[in-house]
Amino acid sequence: MSDTRFEFGENWKSFLANLDEERIQQACRSLSELLALEPSAAKPLEGKTFLDVGSGSGLFSLAAFRLGARVVSIDFDGQCVACTEQLRSRESADESDWQVRQGSVLDEPMMNALGEFDVVYSWGVLHHTGQMDRAIQIAADRVGADGTFAIAIYNDQGGASRRWLAIKKAYHRLPKMVRPLWVIAVAAWYEFKFGLARLAHGKNPLPFADWKRKKLDRGMSAWHDWVDWIGGLPFEVAKPEDIIVPLTNRGLWLTNLRTVGSGWGCNEYVFRKD
Repeated sequence: MSDTRFEFGENWKSFLANLDEERIQQACRSLSELLALEPSAAKPLEGKTFLDVGSGSGLFSLAAFRLGARVVSIDFDGQCVACTEQLRSRESADESDWQVRQGSVLDEPMMNALGEFDVVYSWGVLHHTGQMDRAIQIAADRVGADGTFAIAIYNDQGGASRRWLAIKKAYHRLPKMVRPLWVIAVAAWYEFKFGLARLAHGKNPLPFADWKRKKLDRGMSAWHDWVDWIGGLPFEVAKPEDIIVPLTNRGLWLTNLRTVGSGWGCNEYVFRKD
């Protein structure tokens, strides 16, 4: 498993070197919009508990903390845990208000021991566990009464998703020092295609505007997203109905949905528990 599991923490450690206040503020806005929080409230999550399943860089745990929540962050990857702890330390947050733990969402006894939360959040994580459906179920069980479950899952594009899986497997077959070159090659090919599409629509073919929007989209980085996307294994995908129907059957009701249509990337789902 070690040779086919992407080192997410290594990528996020690099990302933190470029994390500035602008990105943090954008992450706060993004989280507020996704959860439909009161825009005029300084701390709309005040008094709420927030479980970040797969905290990665820790950026959205930090956003939840700044929005007033008491946060528990968990991640399987030790380097991700270290990244999240680094952000907690930079924020001078008390451990009683922001706990950081190493663990897997698939460890059901550990997850049950955490208790229930007002918000359970997992963006772009559960499809990397190798057991996506089970991971979604276990995470959903941590949502308390009248709580919110917010997840983002890779869109199933059919054949295109299978081709992306082949690209990801090729990344892991390469020596570690060669992998960045593979990322550059794949990203350059797709950026070239995107540029042709922009040109065909009478727009500037250069990617800089798109990269800027990436920063404005959840405060992320175009390069680190490419590395994550091309290297990220395990890798599973789902159509919206594959997510919505099972969770509805478990008593969660869809309140917000953002899809990428037939494109690649993550569909975002927000559910409310009765």
